[in-house]
Amino acid sequence: MSNPIKEFIDQRNSRVASNATNEKLLAAADAFNIESNKAQYSYNFSWMGRPVIQYPQDMMAMQEIIWNLKPDLIIETGIAHGGSLIYYASLLELIGHGEVLGIDIDIRKHNRDEIENHPMFKRIKMIQGSSIEPAIVAEVATHTIDKKQILVLLDSNHTHEHVLAELEMYSPFVSMNSYIIVYDTIVENLPENYLPGHARPWGIGDNPMTAMHTFLESNPQFEIDKSINNKLLISVAPDGYLKRIK
Repeated sequence: MSNPIKEFIDQRNSRVASNATNEKLLAAADAFNIESNKAQYSYNFSWMGRPVIQYPQDMMAMQEIIWNLKPDLIIETGIAHGGSLIYYASLLELIGHGEVLGIDIDIRKHNRDEIENHPMFKRIKMIQGSSIEPAIVAEVATHTIDKKQILVLLDSNHTHEHVLAELEMYSPFVSMNSYIIVYDTIVENLPENYLPGHARPWGIGDNPMTAMHTFLESNPQFEIDKSINNKLLISVAPDGYLKRIK
């Protein structure tokens, strides 16, 4: 007897896998990734009233991951306006389980006030300080006690050195079959100085993607989830979805 749900999922998986060799689709996605980053496309969106500086495609991937994992704790380095914290917290609220921990070296007062006054703040905690400061990592560790399912997102300083340190420090928190997600690996694929007048301490050869590849060389317990790459195509985190498999 046929199972229409299984058939639909199988067809989708086959279609997603075929994207990896669809040259016209890949070229179109690459062109959009480059031009949209130049146009600061990620700054165009909000979630429940707060700016969420991410691509909608990545947020849809996060929704799927969070629904499947139902994490006890989501750790995110980098807070900015707090939109992504609120997005993840709202998904956990719908699930009825879990909390979000955000870390940022500078939580500006106007952003802190907006986050703390938001209805989703009941599932959010924040720590101010460098994400790679040992005392901060130790404080984060206290929030992981008795948490069985943990998801980690890295979106703070995007230099190779900083991201590699985050990967080494935060990957031990990641539970089996969960993820450590490295945002802005796209930097490696963008033209140098793609935003004139917006100097950054990272660039080609010194960015989250280079850090991620260095990390994987000595951490075989993680692998790139290529199925997410093939599904999204448009993303600020190509190859950045690292799944714990050991």
